[in-house]
Amino acid sequence: MNVTIYDVAREASVSMATVSRVVNGNPNVKPATRKKVHDAIERLGYRPNAVARGLASKKTTTVGVIIPDISSIFFAELARGIEDIATMYNYNIILSNSDQNKDKELHLINAMLGKQVDGLIFMGGNITEDHIREFKTSSVPIALAATVDETQETPSVNIDYKEASYEATQLLIDHGNKRIAFVAGPEDTIINTDKIAGFKSAMKDNGHESPEDWIVQGDYSYDSGLEALDQILEMKEKPTAIYVSSDEMALGVIHGAQDKGIRVPEDIEVFGFDNTRLATMVRPTLSTVVQPMYDIGAVAMRLLTKFMNKEEVEEQNVILPHRIIERNSTQQK
Repeated sequence: MNVTIYDVAREASVSMATVSRVVNGNPNVKPATRKKVHDAIERLGYRPNAVARGLASKKTTTVGVIIPDISSIFFAELARGIEDIATMYNYNIILSNSDQNKDKELHLINAMLGKQVDGLIFMGGNITEDHIREFKTSSVPIALAATVDETQETPSVNIDYKEASYEATQLLIDHGNKRIAFVAGPEDTIINTDKIAGFKSAMKDNGHESPEDWIVQGDYSYDSGLEALDQILEMKEKPTAIYVSSDEMALGVIHGAQDKGIRVPEDIEVFGFDNTRLATMVRPTLSTVVQPMYDIGAVAMRLLTKFMNKEEVEEQNVILPHRIIERNSTQQK
């Protein structure tokens, strides 16, 4: 039998309006009355109807989250940060995978808005004019996580990808490497462009070349790391180090090298990006850029709650700190 608010009111000998105030956290209820209502709710096993409450308050306490791939360790960490803060602020999450497909991303944005979410967190690759148009016409706040809107009009949380890439390259140069190959990500994203710019800038500042054919494109997957290594080994001048723009691809590079009898780091140094759990699972353990994925998700969710609750927001485009961690895939200097 479905227990209703009327049943709770009758059980507690109070009005339905009083039960509604207790359920919705209204402070204008006497403690004794509040306890009586809570006791009745517990006895009857009453569960408030979130849809009905949403219609009354014009809020669903639900946030839509669109990510490229929940099976990815990188995005799973981000999603965990989002959910923990959402729970803290009493929001529920609707999660969808976009497979980093533009048409699917745009469809999901509209589908989420159709579900009357109170806000939306979006993670994707290339933010196009079509994305920005959808963001601007949205009836609810939207925040980006580990995703860059070049116009900076959409609230976002990221790290300084160019600077992080510069520091990673500089470390390899400081180890005595002059020939460094770079395994980049999908070429149509601003984050990838920033990483390449940081790599080239560090090479130039140290008087080293960075020919275009030393930059190999991948898609952040393990298999593309294996394929990238094959391309690198076909180069006329073999690099002494490989900087890889994701940990998962770096694992592909390391395993591909090991399969060919190439020692890491003795014969070639490998440096990753993200510091996912994979970095400590591989042997040798992976030197990498520490991108605080959990924190990016958590801060993006907190930023969104501020917009949803009309709180003051000092900075809508947040840049979190990164750091470099050296492990065993690079020479210890």
